[in-house]
Amino acid sequence: MENGEKEEKYRLLLKQVKAMVSDESDTIANMANIASLIHETFGFWWTGFYRVMDGQLVLGPFQGPVACTRIGFGKGVCGSAWKERKTLVVPDVEKFPGHIACSSESRSEIVVPIFDGDEVAGVLDIDSEHLATFDSSDRKWLEEIVAAFMNR
Repeated sequence: MENGEKEEKYRLLLKQVKAMVSDESDTIANMANIASLIHETFGFWWTGFYRVMDGQLVLGPFQGPVACTRIGFGKGVCGSAWKERKTLVVPDVEKFPGHIACSSESRSEIVVPIFDGDEVAGVLDIDSEHLATFDSSDRKWLEEIVAAFMNR
C-alpha cells in the first residue's frame, strides 16, 4: 500500500471513529467498534485493546485469533508501552526483548497507550503477520484515533 493511500484510509478512519464515539459513552462498545474498524480497514493480523485492571493488562475487545488474556506491567510490547507511557513500533517482534508470543504468526507490532488523564488506562495493540508493517505514519494516526476515542 502506498503511503498516500494509507494516509487517506487513516483520515477516513479517524472521521468514522469521531462520529461513532460522539454518541456512545460505553468504553467497551467503543473499543469493540474501533477494533473492528481498524481491522476491516487495514486487514491486520490482530487488532484489539487491553485494559489496565488490578495491576495487569486484561484482554478487551479485539478482532483476530485468540490472544493472551493477561499481560504484566513491563512485560512484552504491550506491558512495555504501558510502563514507558509511549507508543512502541516494533518492526520484528523476534528481536524485542521479552516479547510475548501470543501467536507465532505475529511478526511486527504497534502498541499505543490509552491515557485517562495522567494514567494509562489501557493499550491499543495491533499485530501484523509481516515484518516492518508499522511506521511513524501509523503511530501518528493511531495516537490520534486513541485521543479521539478518549476525548469524545
